[in-house]
Amino acid sequence: MSIEYSFDASRIDVDQAWRLLRETYWSPDVRRDVVERAIAHSIVMGAFDADSGRMVGFARAVTDRATFAWLCDVIVVEAWRGRGIATQMVRALIAHPDLRTLRRWCLATKDAHRVYAPMGFVPVQADRWMELKLDPAAWSQKEERV
Repeated sequence: MSIEYSFDASRIDVDQAWRLLRETYWSPDVRRDVVERAIAHSIVMGAFDADSGRMVGFARAVTDRATFAWLCDVIVVEAWRGRGIATQMVRALIAHPDLRTLRRWCLATKDAHRVYAPMGFVPVQADRWMELKLDPAAWSQKEERV
């Protein structure tokens, strides 16, 4: 099975991305409209089954396109995992022509350090980073699973 990779945001299956993301530990119950807006304001990468055209992977970079990018929402359909799709998407995002002047990429992961470490990602100095977590009610909606 051959995979096609694309930065074309119009190819991203928003419903598929939404279904995948709402099941993750980092975006539980995320609303579809939030995913749609996130896609519209990010550089996105899709992985597609070349035979069916179905989206099997998704990733995005939130960036100023000059100095900084946050790699996020890297996800592959479960049946397609273990084939290097996530790695290829991340490598393609890092090599994106609009991101050549970046000084820093960051990401957060609970369980995929082995995916990112071979690409040069290392743990950060915790005393330099801070965060503000807001109420998930602003972006999530508990409703029946689709």
